[in-house]
Amino acid sequence: MKKIRLLKCPGYGPATCFDRLTDLPLQFDATTAQPGDLIMPSPVNAHDHGYGIRTLDFGAVDDALEAWIPGLRLRPRTDPYLEALVAFGRLAKTGVGATMHCHNSLHVDRLVDEASAVMRAAGDIGIRLALSCPLLDHDAWAYDGGPQRLKSFLPASDWEVLEPTIPAYVSISTQLAAVEAVAAANTSPLVDVQYGPIGPQWCSNALLEAIAEASERHDRRIHMHLLESPRQRLWLDRRFPEGVVNYLDRIGFLSPRLAIAHGVQLRPNELEVLAERGVQIVSNPTANLRLRSGIAPIASMIGLGGPAFAIGLDGTGLDDDQDLWREMRLLYLLHGGRSLTRRLTAENVFDAAIRVGRQVVNAKGAEDYAIIDYKALIADALFDDVDEAEVLLTRMSARYASGLVVAGHEVMREGQLTGVDFDAALAELLAQARADLPRLERQRPLVNALSEATRTYYASWPGIS
Repeated sequence: MKKIRLLKCPGYGPATCFDRLTDLPLQFDATTAQPGDLIMPSPVNAHDHGYGIRTLDFGAVDDALEAWIPGLRLRPRTDPYLEALVAFGRLAKTGVGATMHCHNSLHVDRLVDEASAVMRAAGDIGIRLALSCPLLDHDAWAYDGGPQRLKSFLPASDWEVLEPTIPAYVSISTQLAAVEAVAAANTSPLVDVQYGPIGPQWCSNALLEAIAEASERHDRRIHMHLLESPRQRLWLDRRFPEGVVNYLDRIGFLSPRLAIAHGVQLRPNELEVLAERGVQIVSNPTANLRLRSGIAPIASMIGLGGPAFAIGLDGTGLDDDQDLWREMRLLYLLHGGRSLTRRLTAENVFDAAIRVGRQVVNAKGAEDYAIIDYKALIADALFDDVDEAEVLLTRMSARYASGLVVAGHEVMREGQLTGVDFDAALAELLAQARADLPRLERQRPLVNALSEATRTYYASWPGIS
């Protein structure tokens, strides 16, 4: 008889096996586990942007980060609820029970309404959500002086069209008040609202200092991009002679309430400071490879004894399919090292995906479970006692996720969502996107010109190739 396996702490030892579903602990009675299945805590996607329409679908082809960013201007105008519903549904269908959503809107006057739509979408799917509300007051087009720096790299006719689209950023107090308004509108125990400074290169010192103060006062978490690309490293070194991490430490920004995404360019001394302050780093290996930012120093972090790290898809999974299981495998292989003993272990990876991921989304006590068709994973195996964590890190992918239970509610069964019609939602979202094609076709040549101007601008920096 095929056993039902309960793997409560992946990487820490073998699963406990049960003959019947009724033998399982009480919280599993309502699940749809079958003989041969494996039940385990569901992983957390600890950094993402909620792309219902993925970037490649609207023509933003992978490139170096700074040259890629202009392509985001081609994002179709769609209903924010529907966009989030598809993005979150895509994750839930893979067995992911929680996600960090870095909201993309830069219009503070629409933030409360859009955030409410995003939170409603998470509730309709049934997953946990951390909502990072965007904060910035420096333009995203160029780190060193804003869009005016790009003017000389663009034809005059293109600049005349692009200049009126440069946003005027509102006051710091207005932005922070909008975050609090979003938090006040949140009525779900499965949603956590966080401050979302986009990154220090897009924030003034005054804004970063105000966020640090507000985070401590309201005991609200912060989620921020940090040191993703070589260009960011070079510019932040010029802006902060003391070092950006030391500056953030001096203003009280670093604490266990902070998670930083990427951290590819972090140095050993900076990792030590982050570890001492209890900051979490979210690694996004595929995104960093696809946007040519490099490989985060995860192995060094393990050697230092910290900081704790989580794993995120950043909307750009290895096969563009939002499969966190494959992302875990990629991280496991990238940082295994070359010695006889692994530097990064299965225990490290599952800790990152579950325990630290839950900390990032402020759900440390979560009781959420993925159900895996484990008999299919080991259908050809001669031995059935191989460490389940190693089997998962070698073979697991979204197609083997057969169920998802979040806070006692069944979210997904046999690959289908229980609360919404995913296929209908995706069809409606694509119809909205295609209705916006005439506008996108008009803008596309300008966006391509802006991308090339951005590439030329950064290539002019000393030490940049």
